[in-house]
Amino acid sequence: MSKKIVHVVGTGTIGEPLIGLFSDYRKQLGIDEVTFHKNSPLSYERAKVNDLLSRGARLAVDKDKWEGFKEIGIEPELEAEEAISRADVVVDCTPKGFGHKNKHKYYEKFANKVKGFIAQGSEHGFGLKYARGINDEALQKNDNQYVQIVSCNTHNIASLTNTLAFHDGEDTLNYGRFNCIRRASDISQTTSFIPSPVVGVHESKEFGTHHARDAFQLFQTINREPNLFSSAIKVNSQYMHIIWFNLKLTEKITLKEVLNRLEANTLIALTEKKESNTIFSFGRDHGHYGRILIQTVVSVPTLAVHNDREIIGFCFTPQDGNSLLSTIAATSFYLHPDSYQDKIQCLKHIFFDEV
Repeated sequence: MSKKIVHVVGTGTIGEPLIGLFSDYRKQLGIDEVTFHKNSPLSYERAKVNDLLSRGARLAVDKDKWEGFKEIGIEPELEAEEAISRADVVVDCTPKGFGHKNKHKYYEKFANKVKGFIAQGSEHGFGLKYARGINDEALQKNDNQYVQIVSCNTHNIASLTNTLAFHDGEDTLNYGRFNCIRRASDISQTTSFIPSPVVGVHESKEFGTHHARDAFQLFQTINREPNLFSSAIKVNSQYMHIIWFNLKLTEKITLKEVLNRLEANTLIALTEKKESNTIFSFGRDHGHYGRILIQTVVSVPTLAVHNDREIIGFCFTPQDGNSLLSTIAATSFYLHPDSYQDKIQCLKHIFFDEV
């Protein structure tokens, strides 16, 4: 039997924890080998690369950068194209736009060898939009070699809508309105921070920002077309995204029933906290690589039901955590299509139901 190999391209805020997670849970996930591509030989990132290597991952680099890595004390094992060609699944975690470039330059070249290619939320149109727990049936039923994991805030919007308005398979949504209060940058990043809040533009008359559009297109893969509209504002914080939501239903609902539906979803956590720093701190202290591997963290004290039909509240987006979860699920599906649901339960102990 051939080895099952997962190759991750990029070592940023999603790539690094993904490589570590695949390496640490390699046996449980049914992975024989983890490889990763690092673009630039940077001495200040040597410690990060060495840690990933110590976990058992193997490094691939561009041929013309091989000596550069050796000069900073890192010995590559594979060339970039070689690593792609020998993998069963390739996960692209590069910055915005590079996923599409890599698809045309490399991935299409090896489409006859690789089972699946996965890109992240910024790569609109890369492939089937996917979020764990939302449209697994679309992932399973269709022959999709290319998958795009939707953005972290899109995960959040879709999870709330699915849990509260599509309960037990019934569509009771009148409309959903969301305001994405986005952090400026990740704590690992030294650029892109802002001195004050910046409001976003509603680029789509139908959806507002891309978050609602992407959630709508995600639901389209399972034949739903919800009425969603989103706004966005970026604030000068590096902790967590926050979403204010207003879901108006076509039927009456009580606050108790809202809580029951949220509690029943194993990919949603509830919290008594109202501060993003305390929730972020929980993830840092208890999550794998500091990530909270669920779809959303709903702040219970902020929940309200208005006029018996409108569910209003605030929730926190676990940034890369929900994207990581969906990426792991999609990867496991390509490797073990008949048992991937069981395989990913090895991470159940870090699917927090309370934060």
